[in-house]
Amino acid sequence: MAQPNEVNQHQRVAVFVDVQNMYYSARYQYSNKVNFEKLIEKTIRGRKMIRAIAYLVQSDEIDQSRFEEILDQSGYEVKNKQLRTRPDGSAKADWDMGIAIDAIAIGEKVDVVCLVSGDGDFVDMVEMLKGNGVKVEVFSFPSSTAEELKQSATEYYPMDEEYLL
Repeated sequence: MAQPNEVNQHQRVAVFVDVQNMYYSARYQYSNKVNFEKLIEKTIRGRKMIRAIAYLVQSDEIDQSRFEEILDQSGYEVKNKQLRTRPDGSAKADWDMGIAIDAIAIGEKVDVVCLVSGDGDFVDMVEMLKGNGVKVEVFSFPSSTAEELKQSATEYYPMDEEYLL
């Protein structure tokens, strides 16, 4: 695994954060919240940030406006999707396709894609990006990360308490 001082400072980097995935991982494993300001610093590591996008799921019951402000002030572009209730009463709103589409499109303009998620659904996206010559760094909490995602990443960076508030 590469150490932070081994990065090429001339690399162009894009960061894609699956906020719900990170929120629940931090909550259930550490009873804490992710420090998104520190997260962007640890993913960029002094390189040239082209874009950082945080993908949020909105619910009518929860006001996330202050959280969105924090993300914005930390350098993230925030994309929102409304939580939808299915006829059977279950709820659905995930950003997997949106993240994949954005990462593939932006991947043409960067040297490194940093994916902040443990979701194994991203393995095919990671493989496609790597096939196009893009370095893919995955950041996530190890115990809630699909093993195949860890293996498919160019570099895997396990997150721990250092990434929390």
